Amino acid sequence: MLPAVTDVAPPRPRTGPDPDRLLPTPAARAAAVVLGALTVVHLAAQAAQEPDHARVTQWWLMPALALVVVCATAAPRSRLVRLVLLALGFSWLGDTVPDLFHRDVAFLVLVVLFLCAQLTYVAAFWPTRAASLTRRPPALSLYVLTAVGLVAACAPGAPGVLLAAVVVYGACLVAMAVMATGVHPLAGFGGAVFLASDAMIALDAFTAWFTPPVPGFWIMLTYVAGQALIVSGVLARERVPRR
Repeated sequence: MLPAVTDVAPPRPRTGPDPDRLLPTPAARAAAVVLGALTVVHLAAQAAQEPDHARVTQWWLMPALALVVVCATAAPRSRLVRLVLLALGFSWLGDTVPDLFHRDVAFLVLVVLFLCAQLTYVAAFWPTRAASLTRRPPALSLYVLTAVGLVAACAPGAPGVLLAAVVVYGACLVAMAVMATGVHPLAGFGGAVFLASDAMIALDAFTAWFTPPVPGFWIMLTYVAGQALIVSGVLARERVPRR
């Protein structure tokens, strides 16, 4: 006789969080798709040199990235995640508020708001500083030399208060990039890319020799990539069980 055949229900598709993925929820993955689409549209506007379209799409980039973080993490969120969300909030203000001002005032507002973002990132990454490049002087010296070279290049074209702003912001930016290396390799890479983005902003504003084609495209490409990599590193670290 043939053995009785019993009906076996097919496995149900997984609909809840998947802890093995960097973006563990469908909502987080959907938010990442939205961020990707916004980034493509924004970069296309930058490449086409359409400032109005570029400005409007830039307003929504950091909110979309923050939404990825919110959807990928569960309450109660860690101190690291909360501070990263705050840093993204300051970054969003830096992307929007300067549009209300003109020229030098707009640049100073931009610097102040992103300075708040960098200080918040430094505070977020401070607990992991022992694993960062602060314990590796040869690698740390590369970041310091980059900051010194950037200030030296910008100094002739950034008189007075603007030069002071560049010096202070540059120091905090380098501190953020160095501290990010202690969080996760992705975050460390993101900090370096973010540093490159802001370096291009300073060189474009204060030097005559920095003339890449469509500088806004490269600045924004590295800006979004840097922020996204920092977030990816933070989310990867959050996947590791806390002791």
